[in-house]
Amino acid sequence: MGIIVEVENLDGNDDVLVPPPNFSMVEDCIFRSSLPNPSNFPFLQSLNLRSVIYLCPEPYPQENLEFLRSQNIRLFQFGIEGKTEVSLPILKDSIMEALKVLIDVRNHPVLIHCKRGKHRTGCLVGCFRKFQNWCLSSVFEEYQRFAGVKSRTTDLTFIEMFDILSLRQCLYSIIYQYQGYGSKKRRLLYKDENLQKPRLTSF
Repeated sequence: MGIIVEVENLDGNDDVLVPPPNFSMVEDCIFRSSLPNPSNFPFLQSLNLRSVIYLCPEPYPQENLEFLRSQNIRLFQFGIEGKTEVSLPILKDSIMEALKVLIDVRNHPVLIHCKRGKHRTGCLVGCFRKFQNWCLSSVFEEYQRFAGVKSRTTDLTFIEMFDILSLRQCLYSIIYQYQGYGSKKRRLLYKDENLQKPRLTSF
């Protein structure tokens, strides 16, 4: 069932904000969903996004690009094929690069999505959960909650085998900073703001 949010304007009118299918908050300032369409743009605007992580090889829809431009939102694209059997080296490299973008708080608030918000998005979020030291059963439960009957064993195997230590080694220049309300949420900031920036797709 989709989420519908009603917002009352100052003039007394109620605007109905409709999130994309499979929308959910992953962490504070990290969201996931399927590919948004124009009816979802007012809702996305309410999130004050800085970045979108797009996990499909197809060109981003023109109307979506125009929305991102209008809101000064950066697009990071990682072209992962939507087939059941994806080349593991390519998938590993793409997920690793996407994770580097995801954990950089300079890109937050950020929305992660593929086409349906199930498999590719689920793999990225699953590997992120491993980085957060979630137990594997909880990681799998979250993946399956979004994938439903279309859960892929290959995705679960990929998440289980993903070497999160290699990501930690790549992030030797990153420090942990704890912030948030009430809970010690682990945040990441670069020590040196002059480090090479994550690659951006060009509009």
